[in-house]
Amino acid sequence: MSKYRVFVRPRAWKESKALPGNIRQRVWRAFDAFANEPRPDKTKTLKTSRTTLEVRRLRLDDWRIVYAINEELEQVQVLTVQRRPPYDYSNLEELLSEVE
Repeated sequence: MSKYRVFVRPRAWKESKALPGNIRQRVWRAFDAFANEPRPDKTKTLKTSRTTLEVRRLRLDDWRIVYAINEELEQVQVLTVQRRPPYDYSNLEELLSEVE
């Protein structure tokens, strides 16, 4: 049984559906994998002023999956799926405000 419940925010779901087929499948597999391991080796913690959530990003080629982990509730919330460049994480606080 999965330890974490994974919630894909509507924005991230819409973004993921618009991806090219091969990367879309990889992104959806990553969503599923977060339920068992929300901190895979290739992720990085993102700095934010929010202290209650651990915010991370997973890089898949040119794409970034940004998500937040709530240990207390054992939840993973996928916030966005963006291409980098040009994505620069400037809307991170706004994305987090939708979760809390």
